[in-house]
Amino acid sequence: MTALLRYQAALLLRSQRWLPPVVLYAAALGIGVRSGQPVLDSLGWAAAVLLPVAAWLVRVCTTDEPPAARACAGAATGPGRAHLASLLVALCAAVLLGVLAVGVVTVISDPTSTNRRTPVPLGAASGAGLLAVLACALLGAAVGALTTRPVLRSPGRAVPALLLGALLALVVTGSPARAAVGALVDGSQEGSVPVPVVPVIVAALLAAAATAVACALTTRRSP
Repeated sequence: MTALLRYQAALLLRSQRWLPPVVLYAAALGIGVRSGQPVLDSLGWAAAVLLPVAAWLVRVCTTDEPPAARACAGAATGPGRAHLASLLVALCAAVLLGVLAVGVVTVISDPTSTNRRTPVPLGAASGAGLLAVLACALLGAAVGALTTRPVLRSPGRAVPALLLGALLALVVTGSPARAAVGALVDGSQEGSVPVPVVPVIVAALLAAAATAVACALTTRRSP
């Protein structure tokens, strides 16, 4: 499995198809995060905009490999394992982006509540931000896994489904991403630092289920 992960990571880096989602994420942070803003509000924005980026990275990783190379990798290691490696690489890339964003946001933001009256400890805030980022990355990976091959093969269906799925994952009541981001925003208003562990657990379960479905379908459908 380690060799597969290295192979998929090398494919992602050499293809340079990671550039558009990374640039999109940087642009979204530049629009929504300003120096001196309350730290929890800025961390909530950084987590929220990571979700569609994570879904996009999944699509990049699962469609990056030429069909012939994908068939060879599937024959050598099993199509399910090969597909799992691409999903894991995409998730790791999204989490890495989120961690970097949390670091930058924590450094430039103001450690206060929304009304600027209550101090917010930066260490605890960054920990809450990392949990929110992880929840959004996991849910974004789940959306990506269910809106690309082998679940949806046609780009005409897959891309709109990805966009709609990412939007719904952020706004639907009960969504772990919405819960994690909302906890940061509410905490900023109250001057308290949340610990959104439950959203991370729910997002991890959803991501695992989506991954299992995608990998199972990969073993049943031809490349």
